[in-house]
Amino acid sequence: MVSTHPTGVQHSSRQYLPITSTQNNLLSPNQQILPLTAKVNSSDCLEIGGCDVTTLVQQFGTPLYILDESGLRTACRQYRDSFKRYYLGESQVLYASKAWSCLAICAIAHSEGLGIDVASGGELYTALQSGASPSKIYLHSNNKSREELIFAIESGCTIVVDNWHELDMLVTIAQGRGQGSSPFRIMLRLTPGIECHTHEYIRTGQIDSKFGFDPNQLDELFTFVSKQSAINCVGLHAHIGSQIFERQPHQDLAALMMQWLTKAATYGIEIAELNVGGGLGITYTESDDPPSIEEWVKPICEVIQSACAKQNLPLPKLLCEPGRSLIANSCVTAYTMGSSKVVPDIRTYVAVDGGMSDNPRPITYESVYRTVVANRMSDPLTETVTIAGKHCESGDILIKNAQLPKTEPGDILVVMATGAYNYSMASNYNRLPRSAAVLVTNGEANLILQRETYQDLIRQDCLPERLK
Repeated sequence: MVSTHPTGVQHSSRQYLPITSTQNNLLSPNQQILPLTAKVNSSDCLEIGGCDVTTLVQQFGTPLYILDESGLRTACRQYRDSFKRYYLGESQVLYASKAWSCLAICAIAHSEGLGIDVASGGELYTALQSGASPSKIYLHSNNKSREELIFAIESGCTIVVDNWHELDMLVTIAQGRGQGSSPFRIMLRLTPGIECHTHEYIRTGQIDSKFGFDPNQLDELFTFVSKQSAINCVGLHAHIGSQIFERQPHQDLAALMMQWLTKAATYGIEIAELNVGGGLGITYTESDDPPSIEEWVKPICEVIQSACAKQNLPLPKLLCEPGRSLIANSCVTAYTMGSSKVVPDIRTYVAVDGGMSDNPRPITYESVYRTVVANRMSDPLTETVTIAGKHCESGDILIKNAQLPKTEPGDILVVMATGAYNYSMASNYNRLPRSAAVLVTNGEANLILQRETYQDLIRQDCLPERLK
């Protein structure tokens, strides 16, 4: 008995088999558990981007992040093209690089016409070094340092101002630049007070949030900003959270932001840009049913256009900043399976050579993942096991009650949808070197992040002479 889930992944007595559609470019990557190019090859092994996963492991070792370039580019194009299709005004999609910031990924996003959303000086530096245009880079964060603000100003990117402390610092910096300096671009981040059904740690839109200006302070905020000639307030920003399946909250946000735009105009502030954030969810398991990228974009565009038409207003430049839904499902993590432990009548543990240091989401958010054994793709599922990491931490559990074929040490376990907030939140807990990452396409694999060495782990250590 085989049933096909809307994600295109089959569920039966065998493993979760990859999609086989020849129309992969028509699928929304955020709705697929496996990367778009995934398939089972003639050796009964998982293949991604034309590369056999077991061969990649032999070449690059494990744990190993494997990123499908075709899937990432498809997601970028679907966001970009959906806005062009449904929005009559100018639009700009930004990659929220906090999901995974590295040179190669930022370069791919840039090559597809996307801008880059950054949340620190380090992410800003990475985006610039990748070749991204400063005019398409937007700096976020709720506690930017003076150094980060100056870096952003000198780089020519837009600063998304989060709070009064930051706004005061910017005014001081502007005053110190002297007459004749061009005003620098800012957006104001406002807290919309819109809640959605997601983990409390990744909600950002509710009033009780560390992010954004309180909307009850709009009059005071707009009055202050309208008097700052050295600052060019070009837009408004809001974000309601992450891993969201509901469409109505985003439509409500768009409508609310149009009210803010109208109010700003009464203070002489011409809002030319609206950034509605991101947050579109993805498929981690068969029970997840997120909207497609197009289904997320279309109603937002309709709300903005309808409001502008009713009020006879010009269409603002419409921005959004997806992260997870752009990259998560295009990446998997490969591990080598090792020890096992049977606790009679309770559970069986099977350990892999990574864990919470390369994927902290299960221990942080109780996140759930799906997995396959890459070198035994057609073997029947005969075991229920708990996948444990190798760290000295009882909570280092990647997947509970995973359905697997009979395995043995040395088999290759692949965990799906690990492109977002895995490498970017990785650590050196227990002094494990951080994992390597490869980009695969058309049978070619390119290293985009080298595996750390033991020498890398002590590179920043300082040993006082008296301890030598």
